[in-house]
Amino acid sequence: MTEEEKFVQFLRNAGLKTTQARREVFREVFSRHQHFDADDLYLKLKERGAPVSRATVYRTLTLLVSSGLVRKMDLGEGRSTFEHVLGHPHHDHLICLKCSRIIEFNNPAIEELQKGICAYYGFKMLSHSQELYGICESCIAEEESDVD
Repeated sequence: MTEEEKFVQFLRNAGLKTTQARREVFREVFSRHQHFDADDLYLKLKERGAPVSRATVYRTLTLLVSSGLVRKMDLGEGRSTFEHVLGHPHHDHLICLKCSRIIEFNNPAIEELQKGICAYYGFKMLSHSQELYGICESCIAEEESDVD
């Protein structure tokens, strides 16, 4: 089953219609291979001439997150970024609270530690995400140069 078929099935199960606007948002989301925010997505759709409102973009993103096809990450101060999760290998994130840069990483030792913790507690992990918030190397260097 394709990602789009999964989304259509999710909408049906929720008693919602599969509208052309929702399909437009879906297709734009899945054409991207980097993180994006809702406003950038809306502007790209408008640029393409897609007949979608800003509210439709926000509502459809909420549905995509609820369906498990898209992950939302809170950047603080009311800012969020999104990425589609299907077709991407598992990874975690370092998120800079100053410039909003997102660094993706995968660490096998962390993954093994999580499995061990689950085994210890008799817990069956179905999924997880890890987001570490701080300040990136570039922003730290900028702060240090401001002090000099």
